[in-house]
Amino acid sequence: MAEAGIRDTLDLPIEGMTCAACAARIERTLNRLPGVAAAVNFAAERAHIEFDAGAVAPPQLVETIRKTGFAVPPRTVELGLEGMTCAACATRIEKVLNALPGVEASVNLASERALIRHVPGFTDPAAMIATVRRAGYEARLLEAGGHAAEKARKADAYRAELRRFWISLALTAPLVAQMLWMFGAGAHGDILPRGLQLALATPVQFWIGRLFYVSAWNALRGGAGNMDVLVALGTSMAYFYSLLVTLLGLHHQHVYYEASATIITLILMGKLLEARAKARTSAAIEALMSLRPSTALVERNGAVVEVPVDGLHPGDVFVVRAGAAVPVDGVVLEGSSGVNESMLTGESMPRSKHAGDKVFAATVNGSGLLRARATGVGGATVLAAIIRMVEQAQGSKAPVQRLADRVSAIFVPAVCAVALVTFGGWWFAGGDFTTALVNAVAVLVIACPCALGLATPTAIMVGTGRGAAAGILVKNAEALELAERVQVLAVDKTGTLTEGRPVVTDVQPLDGVPVAALLAAAAALGQGSDHPLAEAVVAHARSQGIAPTPATQIHTESGRGLSGTVDGEAVLMGSPALLADAGMPLPAALLEPLQSAGKSLVCVGRNGAPLGVFAIADRLRDTSRRAVARLRSRGVEVVMLTGDNAATAAAIAREAGIADVRAEVLPQDKARAVAALRNGGRRVGMAGDGINDAPALAAADVSFAVGSGADVAVEAADVTLMRNDLTSVVDSIDLSRATLRKIRQNLFFAFIYNVLGIPLAALGFLNPVIAGAAMAMSSVSVVSNSLLLRRWKPLQPQS
Repeated sequence: MAEAGIRDTLDLPIEGMTCAACAARIERTLNRLPGVAAAVNFAAERAHIEFDAGAVAPPQLVETIRKTGFAVPPRTVELGLEGMTCAACATRIEKVLNALPGVEASVNLASERALIRHVPGFTDPAAMIATVRRAGYEARLLEAGGHAAEKARKADAYRAELRRFWISLALTAPLVAQMLWMFGAGAHGDILPRGLQLALATPVQFWIGRLFYVSAWNALRGGAGNMDVLVALGTSMAYFYSLLVTLLGLHHQHVYYEASATIITLILMGKLLEARAKARTSAAIEALMSLRPSTALVERNGAVVEVPVDGLHPGDVFVVRAGAAVPVDGVVLEGSSGVNESMLTGESMPRSKHAGDKVFAATVNGSGLLRARATGVGGATVLAAIIRMVEQAQGSKAPVQRLADRVSAIFVPAVCAVALVTFGGWWFAGGDFTTALVNAVAVLVIACPCALGLATPTAIMVGTGRGAAAGILVKNAEALELAERVQVLAVDKTGTLTEGRPVVTDVQPLDGVPVAALLAAAAALGQGSDHPLAEAVVAHARSQGIAPTPATQIHTESGRGLSGTVDGEAVLMGSPALLADAGMPLPAALLEPLQSAGKSLVCVGRNGAPLGVFAIADRLRDTSRRAVARLRSRGVEVVMLTGDNAATAAAIAREAGIADVRAEVLPQDKARAVAALRNGGRRVGMAGDGINDAPALAAADVSFAVGSGADVAVEAADVTLMRNDLTSVVDSIDLSRATLRKIRQNLFFAFIYNVLGIPLAALGFLNPVIAGAAMAMSSVSVVSNSLLLRRWKPLQPQS
């Protein structure tokens, strides 16, 4: 605790304020605390607090705000980590970070990062970094946009390790050559003088191998063991035994310099191969970041100048030439062109852009010239939001990883115990110290928790990256795991199964009435309404070359239709009931087939006589029926939830191939419908637009927000689909299953490797050099298996 009289300051974000009175109440409550001077800004939603560090602590300030009825929202920071060598390291760092008050941390061994949510006031990034360092590792705060610097740092570290490996290989090669000659010739004497062997092995052991000693010491100092403890123990036993034999001149005893040096060299090679493979797991993120251009053409003082993208501000007007990438998010002011948004949505067909349409950073302009106003720059672009979401998913931890975490926490002590038992057993049973030592070294060297630690995060990183490339954005690893288990998928009708906009499907004039006359009368009156059905009629008339004439004296019959005057004639347009009440009923034989098909009817009459009827429907998407069939083939039952009437819902469900339909369900009742589907323990997914369906999405085990191109709320649900197509839901389930399959394969390989390898080493069937090579390649094999996920592609061709 700080000494009394020291004044500290704290800036806290505050949620829940609705007016200036809220801010005043928080301020009064805080200022009642001893030594506190608080100023709460309602507009900024922040509290600036000066306090006596000896009289009150930050957590007390946060708790006071909570008791007043408001919240201090958690912040998220990301730390870059150095010094981790295996799953035990990641588990140790996670444990010490989570011991801090108000901290929830997840450590990713594959990306060497810690994603931390913390309550402001309880702790800060400096305290977190200090905690990691006390545990024996290095940490640094990762700033937004610092990807290039982080990539350069890793590249420099890789080159330095590569140089060390080549030096180690050069020093070890003569020792290995001697060992191979002795095995091949069956000889027992040394070719190389033992003094030369000592000279070759010593720099490998203590200079090249220094990192193992340092990491082992840091781990032990922090109260835990890691892979480096095992490597340092095993190689030191072999080296110091050989040193003792050499110094005492025991020429009849074999030395194991080649074992210690070769083990270190092989492990170093494995780490390099692992680093290269791990770098490829984050290729999706790097590909996304490389899409944004570095410069933009901006209008300044009447001229178009080229400026760095980072210099753009909201409101700036920029120009995108044909074939160029859009620098930031914006709205088109002038021009028309087709823009390729496949890098964000996975949809290969260009989207037509005209004045008023939105464009997005990193998308590629076609053949036209576009002039646009910036609306989102820097971290406020859709691309930046996608990158944040993918990084968040890659840094999260899947529930399936918990078993590996529990094993890695006790792995090193258990292996040390097995090695001790092996040493004692062989020595006392056989009386041969050398054999006992060799087998104990083999146990220490072959055991590796690295593969366990990499099994899940590498697959998650590759899987979420492939998903992002296909327009499937997964919020976290848990959602990816849950998507695999979906047994029932509830889908909204409008905009998910259907196109989301009503269109005219049938035009039926009465006998003797020209189609053009029916279209002209309806379009003239309909243009005076913003009702979706009227707009559909007007749009259809325009598509048929009809230019609507002005209508006057327009009157709206709420919920029924319109009346007005067109070219001096009274025109009525609306429901069949409206025209029937006006003495202009249409024949039932004309209306009933259209109504039974679930279509909405708009009837038109003029001067007291009916003209005809328009049938309007929200058409089923071309891909919906195929998507429903694919879901059923994967064992997923599809249920349609809609607020539409039963006839329309049944017609759409019949066309889509859905047997279970829940019609006339209000938005607030959809959540209860989803909860009812979960009865019996079934895993239920919900696919909707993320806006009207928000309660139902929240009630599902896993939610899919179906968007429309890049213009979608990126964090609306567990899984956000950039393409407005139910096929994307099928693809996301397929991706989830492929990823979980890789995770299970990796965990099986990691467990079976140790379950078989350690007993074989303990029983004397493995030479320490072979054990070291096997351990070095175990992690490489797991990462390489995860990389096979890069071959995954959506089954449905994107068009």
